[in-house]
Parts: sequence; structure tokens; C-alpha cells
Amino acid sequence: MQKTGQPTINDVARIAGVSKKTVSRVINHSPLLNEETRKRVEEVIADLGYIPNPQARALALRRNFLIGLVHDNPNAQTVMNVQQGMLEALHGTEFEMVVRPVDRGAATMLDDLRHFLERQRLFGVLLMPPVSENDMVAKLCDDIGCRYVRMGSAQLDDAAHMVASNDREAVRIAVEYLVEQGHERIGLVAGPHGFRSARERRLGFEDALGAAGIALPRSLIADGNYTFESGLIAAERLLDLVPRPTAIFSSNDEMAAGVIHAARQRGLEIPRDLSIIGFDDTPIAAHVWPPLTTVRWPIASMARSAALKLIAGAEEEEVGVEEPSLFLSTLIRRGSVAAPGR
Repeated sequence: MQKTGQPTINDVARIAGVSKKTVSRVINHSPLLNEETRKRVEEVIADLGYIPNPQARALALRRNFLIGLVHDNPNAQTVMNVQQGMLEALHGTEFEMVVRPVDRGAATMLDDLRHFLERQRLFGVLLMPPVSENDMVAKLCDDIGCRYVRMGSAQLDDAAHMVASNDREAVRIAVEYLVEQGHERIGLVAGPHGFRSARERRLGFEDALGAAGIALPRSLIADGNYTFESGLIAAERLLDLVPRPTAIFSSNDEMAAGVIHAARQRGLEIPRDLSIIGFDDTPIAAHVWPPLTTVRWPIASMARSAALKLIAGAEEEEVGVEEPSLFLSTLIRRGSVAAPGR
């Protein structure tokens, strides 16, 4: 086919016999197309040598092709996993990612976030916990017309605006596993106050012990903030108890690694003297010895789905809802759990 001048999206649509919206969906790898249409449009794009102009489309839509990630999370591995999932979703599209850390405790947080969203003219934003748990942040996005998806450990919004995991149920199953092994004195390294994930995981812990008729004295709960150092400090407090716990559930793997370190400093053997379960299934879980039994949190898959929700139907008003909203965490059994004294 002879080319004359720089081909446009209108040329592609005309020759392929489709609308501009359909061409845009092909460019953005939307799942809302049948394979025949997608192939026909891609062949015309290749034949014409058409190169999408994101700047021109951004001007027309009054939005940049930028997807934001907003977070205030102390765990670097969690943020990296979310970025990985988002980048997988955006690969091959016109969209790029921009990351914005915020201080959720700052009095100016909402104003600062509004300024950032308006200045960058983001196409959409993924809100990580615990920022995502703030309804005022979601309302701010609505008010300025910025698409958003909230990530959380429980349902925070309607299906189009959220991806969630079943933390409470998953932790209940994990602690039930400890009970089945014969553990009755089980300690908890809790997550930071103000995090919905910490609350949901503690509730799951309490659910399991309550169902088993096992008391939970306050002394068996130590607070952490999702870091190795806080897990180390929390474990030292729990292991000072007389009698000490025979098992500890840690609300994330980083803190569980701190528990393992504290136990080894005292000459305790895992799992003979102390069983340990974490949460996340980050690389550290497989790298410690013995390998850590943990709850696999599908956070990269959640982030991928969230990003796809944001970019679905890039020229449409509504947010796509075809992607799943609930992701199930699962217990991964490794070598850090055994019956007491074994």
C-alpha cells in the first residue's frame, strides 16, 4: 500500500473499517476486542507504518498517558512488587508509570496530593495501603476527575475501584495450621497501627484462636511496623516471656525474618523450639533457613489487575470492571513449622 505523508489514527480506522476508539483499544491492548478485529487493525498499522502520538492524544483528552502509584508504605519490597505488577500491565501500551510517596500523617497530605495529580494530569492512579484506606483520598480523585483504584486487605470500594485480598481468612487458616500441629501458646507480631492489613491479619489470628478455645493474653501480642528491626524487637519481647510461646505468627515476612534472627541469637532451633509463620511470600521467605512457612499475598497480580482497570477503554469515561477485584492469599507450607518439641 502506497503511503502518502504521516499516517494518522483516522487513516488506520478508515482503512481497517473500524472506529478510532477501536484503533485506540488495539494500541492499548484492551481485552475488549475479538482476535479478528485486533489482527486486522494491527496489519493496517504495520502496513501504514503508523506510530501513535501520545502527546497529541493526551492534549485531546486533557490527560497525560501516565499512571500514578501513590504510597506511604514502610516496606520497600511491597512497593517493588506493586511496581512490578503495574509495569507488566503497562508493557507495550502508551502508558508510563510515575511513583509518588506521600506522608499520610501530614496535615497537608490531601493538598499535596491534589497538587501532584493536577500538575501531572494523570490518566489514573493506584492507591496503595494505607493511603488507599482513606476515603477522603478517593473522594479527592473523584472530585478532580482522576481515575483511581484502591488496593487493600479488605473491600474498600466498588469492584471498578478496588483490588482486595482475603487477609483475615488467610491468616485464620495459617494459625489453624499451627493449632493442628499442637501449638497452644502462640505469639503475634502485629502490623503497624492505622494499617487495615494489620487489623485484618490480627482479626484472622484471633478468629483461629477463638475457634480453638485458646486464650490470647495481651502479653502474647507485640507490635511491629513491617520492618526487620521491628520484628527483631517484638520477638525479643515475646521470647522473654516465661513460659515463652512455642509458635509465632508474624504479620509479614520482613518481621518474621527478625523473629528468626532473635530466636537464633538465643540458641533456639527452628522449628523444634519455635515454629514461625510469616505473610507475603517475598523472596526472603525462601532464602532464610529453614525456609519460612508463609501466606502468599498475590500483590503483583493485584497491582497488574489494578493497572488494567485504570487503562481499560482509554477513551471512555467509565473505568473498566472486567479485571477481577478479589485475590485469594494461600498458605505456603515450608520448613519453619512443626509440632512443639519436634
